[in-house]
Amino acid sequence: MKTICLAYLLLSTAYGQNGSLAKPSIGFVFDTSIKSLRPVQGLPGAAVVGAPIEFGFVPSSAYVAPRLDSAFLQAADGTPHFFRLGGSTFTERPVAELASFLHIVYSPSGTAAAILSAGKIQVIKGLPDSPVIAATISPRANPRNRRPLPDTLAVSDDGAYLIYAAGGPVELLGAAGDSRQVLDAAPGTLAAFAAGGHDAVVNQSGKLFIFNDIAGPATRRSIDSAASPTALAYSPDSRSLLIASAAGRSVTTVNLETGDRSSLSCDCAPATLTPMGSVFRLNELGKDPLWLLDTASNRGLIFVPPPASN
Repeated sequence: MKTICLAYLLLSTAYGQNGSLAKPSIGFVFDTSIKSLRPVQGLPGAAVVGAPIEFGFVPSSAYVAPRLDSAFLQAADGTPHFFRLGGSTFTERPVAELASFLHIVYSPSGTAAAILSAGKIQVIKGLPDSPVIAATISPRANPRNRRPLPDTLAVSDDGAYLIYAAGGPVELLGAAGDSRQVLDAAPGTLAAFAAGGHDAVVNQSGKLFIFNDIAGPATRRSIDSAASPTALAYSPDSRSLLIASAAGRSVTTVNLETGDRSSLSCDCAPATLTPMGSVFRLNELGKDPLWLLDTASNRGLIFVPPPASN
């Protein structure tokens, strides 16, 4: 077992050193330009991208849990790694039969994950302390050429169900091996589970299809969606839906009880709604600022300057 210490040292001596967190971290972001995971240090509205974290290998990709308590990394040679994040340390923990992966999707609370590998999906339960492969599913392959990833993939917090679409209808896949069609095929389909249960939403053809217990009675209602959606998520309290639009350069919030909606314009093209502690990350790290959506305060959209090296 390997433990990587990330000591909280004094700013005057530690800031900028590899493998150290000189400030409180509000999350992590993968820097593709240098193949490193980097902390976002400080507080929302006053944060900077910190120095790369040293893991003892060069990661080709990294996926951090919504509550920042675990992370999956893959080395350049395809070897997968799982780390438990806690306080000032990263502790590597083995996960039996974990395969090298193409993509990872966490459940809303990060207690489960769907590990997409070549020709299969491994469902991980027991995160962050007791990760175990609870099921291996062989879904339909995407029929579109040069499209190895599914169009849609979401996993429930208990790891019991996946919402999946790959160039065909939207399906509910059970970890026990059952499946059923939820909606017809449509391009640009997005899906998300609410935290702690099986309520879910599917964004398709300009509509939000909202399911109460999609794995059970699956009662459904629909409302208009935002234009040109690129990402979809429930708010942390599951009372609202968040819809990002790269074309519209905005994030729309839809109140599920009242139907009221509001939009925030962004000086970016929001491509994702990645939960990152108390905020949602809207874009990847690059030469432009990193944009965050703060749903816990009235700050709304905030940005983090790119590191000088970028």
